[in-house]
Amino acid sequence: MPETMMPNPSPKPPLKVLLAGPRGFCAGVDRAIKIVEEALKRHGAPVYVRHEIVHNRFVVESLERQGAVFVEELSEIPDDGRPVVFSAHGVPKSVPEAAAQRKMFALDATCPLVSKVHREAERHHARGRHILLIGHEGHPEVIGTMGQLPPGAVTLVEDAAQAEVVVPPGDLPLAYTTQTTLSVDDTAGIVAILQRRFPTIAGPAKEDICYATTNRQAAVKAIAARGAELVIVVGAPNSSNSVRLAEVAKRAGAKRSLLVQRGAALDPTMADGCTTIGLTAGASAPEVLVEEVLAKLATRFTLEVEEVVVAEEKVVFRLPPALAAE
Repeated sequence: MPETMMPNPSPKPPLKVLLAGPRGFCAGVDRAIKIVEEALKRHGAPVYVRHEIVHNRFVVESLERQGAVFVEELSEIPDDGRPVVFSAHGVPKSVPEAAAQRKMFALDATCPLVSKVHREAERHHARGRHILLIGHEGHPEVIGTMGQLPPGAVTLVEDAAQAEVVVPPGDLPLAYTTQTTLSVDDTAGIVAILQRRFPTIAGPAKEDICYATTNRQAAVKAIAARGAELVIVVGAPNSSNSVRLAEVAKRAGAKRSLLVQRGAALDPTMADGCTTIGLTAGASAPEVLVEEVLAKLATRFTLEVEEVVVAEEKVVFRLPPALAAE
C-alpha cells in the first residue's frame, strides 16, 4: 500500500499528571546516602551498613554496586577495621555500645529528626515519666526509639483503638512521642484520645512527625483536591512514609491510589479512563524513579505534566564530624 494511503496510528489519549511538590528525597535520606558514599570515597570498599540505609531497593542496590555491604546485625561484620554505618531509621543504644566494645569505626546515619525523638524520650524518662510511643510495631524507627530506654519504659500505641484502651503501668506521670513518618491526621486523632484520657500527659515541644512527611502529605491532599482520580506513589512497600502517602491520597478524595517501586512495575493501563492523575514519591525514593514512571505512562498517553507545589524545602543536615570536609 502506498505510504500516503497508510492509516494513521490511533493517537494516544491525553492524560494530565499533577506532580506533587515536594516529593522524593528528604534531608535525612540525602544525608544518610551521602554518609555511605563519602565513606566509600574515603576508605574504599567494603563499607558495611546495618540494615537498609533507607527503605528503597534502587538506592540499596546502587550503593551495593559502589561497594557497600548490607548486613542485618553487627555479628555478620568481621573485625577488619572497615567502616560500619547505622541506618537513617536509628538503632537501639545496644548497637553502638556493641560496636564500641568491638572498637568498630562506626558512622551514625540516623536522621537528626529521629535523634531528636530519641533525646525527647530520654528526657521524659529522666523526669520519671512513662512514655506512650505512637508508631508501628516492628518498624526500625520504633525499635530504635524503644531501644533508647530500659525495657518496660515505653508502651507502643499503634492506632486510635489502642489509644482508647491502653493502660500505662503504675502511677507514673505520662508523656507521648511519635514515629516521624506517620499520617499527620491519624496521629492527631490518637494524640487527642490520649489527651482526653490522660489530661496531664506531656508532649513534645515541637511535633515529632517530620517536616518532610508533613509536606509530602499536604502535597498529596492538594493533588486530590485538584481532581486526581488516581494517585501513584513511588516508594517501597516497607517504607512507612510512602504507604502513608497512598492512604492519605484516598482519604483526601482520590478514587484510587497505587504504590509502585519504579516504572517497570507500573501497568499504565491502570490509568485508563482517567483524565487527571497524581504522582508523588516517598522520602526515600529518588527522582529518577519518578521519571521512570512518567516515561512508562508516556508509552500509553500523551502527558500534560503540572507541578503542584505546597512548600519549598531548604533543610540540609551536616555529615558526621568523621566525614566532614577537611
